Amino acid sequence: MLSTIFRGARVYDGSGRPPQVVDVATYGDRVVLIGRLDEQDAREIVDCTGLALAPGFIDVHGHTDELWLIEPRVESKLRQGVTTEIGGNCGLSAAPLVHDVLRRQRAERLKDYGIELSWSSMDEFLTLVERERPAINVATLVGLGTTRANVAGDDPRPLEREQSATQERLVREAVEAGALGVSSGLIYPPGSYATTEELSAMAQAAASAGAPLYATHLRSESDALEEAVDEALRIGRTAGVTVQLSHHKAWGKRNWGRVHRTLAVIDAARDAGEPVFADAYPYLGAWTELAQILPPSSRIGGVEATLERLRDPAQRAGIALAVELVWQGRWHEILITDVASARNEELAGQRIGELGRSWGVKPVAAALQLLLEERLTPAAIFFEMTQSDVDAVFSARFVAVGSDASGRALRGVTARGLPHPRAFGTFPRAVGRYSRRRRIYDLAEGVRRATSLPAAIFGLRDRGLIERGTFADLLLFDEEALIDRATYEEPTLLPEGIRAVYVNGVCVLRDGAFTGERSGRVLRHT
Repeated sequence: MLSTIFRGARVYDGSGRPPQVVDVATYGDRVVLIGRLDEQDAREIVDCTGLALAPGFIDVHGHTDELWLIEPRVESKLRQGVTTEIGGNCGLSAAPLVHDVLRRQRAERLKDYGIELSWSSMDEFLTLVERERPAINVATLVGLGTTRANVAGDDPRPLEREQSATQERLVREAVEAGALGVSSGLIYPPGSYATTEELSAMAQAAASAGAPLYATHLRSESDALEEAVDEALRIGRTAGVTVQLSHHKAWGKRNWGRVHRTLAVIDAARDAGEPVFADAYPYLGAWTELAQILPPSSRIGGVEATLERLRDPAQRAGIALAVELVWQGRWHEILITDVASARNEELAGQRIGELGRSWGVKPVAAALQLLLEERLTPAAIFFEMTQSDVDAVFSARFVAVGSDASGRALRGVTARGLPHPRAFGTFPRAVGRYSRRRRIYDLAEGVRRATSLPAAIFGLRDRGLIERGTFADLLLFDEEALIDRATYEEPTLLPEGIRAVYVNGVCVLRDGAFTGERSGRVLRHT
């Protein structure tokens, strides 16, 4: 007997074609029949009158990673209709962890979440995730910031030949264990110390192991945006790999409009046959570490060296001057979201300007003091984009949807702080709001950006489409009601319009309630 028949749904199959009203049947974890199935029976019959059925959404740019071990429901993703998350982005992955100093640093950070660091290799980490039985499918890239830290720590110098060979070996081993490719985060040390040649060599190492994909948080998303895109394209050509430009945008008012030029460059490369893609989130605020305000020179040597500079009055004065030159008059554009310590946790939700007033100091002094007290860990939202740029990026057919967020729960350790609304709202916003209200594309195209396009980019076979033989990752929704509700003030408001989510043929969410099933899988590169 068939497992489930979805009767009379408007089926958006993920291809971008207009929907058709048909029945869809599953058996086990696969879609097996599509059409008029009046004569068929199944263990579950779902009346889809007035509802739409689509492939489950695929988040190409997630950051849940180690938190899969303690939040296997990945609640904030699942409630948006996400059935697959790709982690290991921006050069930071959960593995490999073989360098003693790096292991100690990572273990200390994970202790805040109650996670014991018990793995070293990518295979060991993914095996642990499999044991936790996630509710959604998960996959990962291997981060080149992580692999570099394993071989060179926080040393900013170019790698020696032996170090480079060791890093290449770590990349190949991670891919052979299942990583889908490599990622870089070229504004975050120590990944920012990598040369173009080093990045090309690591992308080639991934390709040699069978995963020719390089996803990159560019070296600049502001003044040197165009040069950074050129670097990424050079790496792709040299290594012979697919290039994925992460969360593509132009940061800062003086750079608004530059995405029109970068999109034209990407179009030209694609016309020449180069496999270049991008992803984006549909918001004007970027969410990253507050330490991004620091000049790069102040961060050489790692966390302890940076903190020592901030403790030294003379060096701190110089850092404050450099920071103020950039941020003077714009401190209201930075919103504190995550603070680790109990004594400062109430600061989440404050702007840096407000913090300065409450502490009775200049905003720059407040920001540096907070970084010192919290050991550089606070996260913040930077309101640095413009809507016309975001619309332009989403208008490009090669741009997929990515949340750039970790999975969060409404309660528990992952609920701490004040997340960016994209953690709970990215997909209903990009697919629903951007089709019905902003009219950037129609709904069928919005579904494609969140399903078959990311599946094709990342090589997720038999996912992202509703066809006979594909995996039954399915989203039942009200196409007229699908929309985000999360705001910067109330970022955990849940979206509307999601009726049910099936992962590998099993219903994991129905009418806003979890069913108790966790049917996701670790998707390893094979």
